[in-house]
Amino acid sequence: MSEQQREQAPLPKAVFWDMDGTLIDSEPYWHASEQELAREHGGDWSEEDGWRCSGKPVVQVAEAMRERGVDLPVPRIQALIEEGVARRERERMPWIDGAVDVLKALAAAGVPSVLVTSSPRRIAEAVVAQAPAGAFVGFTCGDDGLPMKPDPAPYLHAAEVVGIDPGRMAECVALEDSITGLNSAAASGATTLAFTGASPGGAPDGPQFASFDSYAGITPQVLGEYAARRQAE
Repeated sequence: MSEQQREQAPLPKAVFWDMDGTLIDSEPYWHASEQELAREHGGDWSEEDGWRCSGKPVVQVAEAMRERGVDLPVPRIQALIEEGVARRERERMPWIDGAVDVLKALAAAGVPSVLVTSSPRRIAEAVVAQAPAGAFVGFTCGDDGLPMKPDPAPYLHAAEVVGIDPGRMAECVALEDSITGLNSAAASGATTLAFTGASPGGAPDGPQFASFDSYAGITPQVLGEYAARRQAE
């Protein structure tokens, strides 16, 4: 598609952003919190274990850590992991290079962004609060009582937030980095793109329409082009 055609292509109806590993490079914060907790409470947990659990709900990570010897109840493990991440994010929000620029460009173009995360409400709220003013029109999080990713419910709920009918999900773009999230977004019908710039091992072998490893050159028009191409297939 030429530059002129790209400028004339319809913009996406909305952009749905996963958080960890897509918008912010927070996976190291989760892994550090998990390992810190394991050291303090008798567990055996490595960074590799953390990556294997990437994209899963925190309660599932807590259950896995308890099975690996962390001598605390699952709810307490979950709470301490989340506290560790929240503390680190208060000190420095680890925005992925270029993501904030894309958020600003979408807002300026009138394309709504919605945060779609399995993380708890307090962490989602902190990210939205530290994002550029008006960047997000809403969010859905792990405390909303919805089925968790890989179920499509979080993305379908995000569409409801901006008044988009489920039948028009292909006109929306979902940005994800994990196989769990990619399955969730694709099952919702959204045009699903895999961001691979913050995860080891390259592009997940999932149902994404396309993959990219940097936000350089990603504009509202480029995202609209992805959605238009997907609908044309």
